[in-house]
Amino acid sequence: MKKRKKTDKRSVTPVMVFKAFGDVNRIQIVERLKEGEYSAVKLLEDLNITQPTLSHHMKILCDAGIVVGHRSGRWTHYSLLSDGVDTIVEYLTELKNGLDSSVETDEEAG
Repeated sequence: MKKRKKTDKRSVTPVMVFKAFGDVNRIQIVERLKEGEYSAVKLLEDLNITQPTLSHHMKILCDAGIVVGHRSGRWTHYSLLSDGVDTIVEYLTELKNGLDSSVETDEEAG
């Protein structure tokens, strides 16, 4: 089995992750991968999409650090990767902390 290539976490942005989660097909892919590793063939069968369409979605998910793929024989197998999720959790935590401090400042001023 070939080594899995992780994304460079610094290159994954919240915009990339939001874009990746902004399509119903990509959400369906992620939902399946929560169950474990899937081959491209199985994803094609389950989602009833074409191979070029799957490739397009997988590139977006991989670039966003949500999915990682590795070759095994003729097929690519995909699994979830936490980099993209970590990026968005950090972003949303910072956003929430900013909102919380903004609310505190408004309450103190009021």
